[in-house]
Amino acid sequence: MLRQQEQIMQDLSLVRELQLPDSYIGAGYIRNYIWDELHGYARRELHSDIDVVYYDAGNLSEERDIQLEHRLRAATGNHKWSVKNQARMHLRNGDAPYHSTEDALRYWPERVTAIAVQLDAQDHISICAPYGLEDLYTLVVRKSPSFKDAAYYNKRVLQKNWQEHWPKLTIVCA
Repeated sequence: MLRQQEQIMQDLSLVRELQLPDSYIGAGYIRNYIWDELHGYARRELHSDIDVVYYDAGNLSEERDIQLEHRLRAATGNHKWSVKNQARMHLRNGDAPYHSTEDALRYWPERVTAIAVQLDAQDHISICAPYGLEDLYTLVVRKSPSFKDAAYYNKRVLQKNWQEHWPKLTIVCA
């Protein structure tokens, strides 16, 4: 499905050019596109950001992420880019240190959001989905096992109003 989307492929190529270690585009940018496809909708821009995640324990500078966001915004004219080094994000989230981007994704609130993709040097799409793709393709939203704050998860999925946009979704409260 992703190969059919020229904009996603361009964005994946642009992120690949940054040469960030263990880097992907993930979360709502990918999830929402798949949900649109499964609902038979034309592509919509129902995401608040384009999440670029990577893992570099050797450079934890938040300033680096900000510079990368500016670079991506300048290259595309799109203000929705968000870049986060997952080697640093455990501090904000109150978790033990993460060991990779995939490990960090395990701690995202929903299993269906813990999905990221990258484009390798041979233009193959690689998927990072620590909980698999079943929830994504069966339209089920449930809390990630490693995400401990059930109240936050429940509040988040209600506030997102996802069923208004994708009525075939099944939301599983924690």
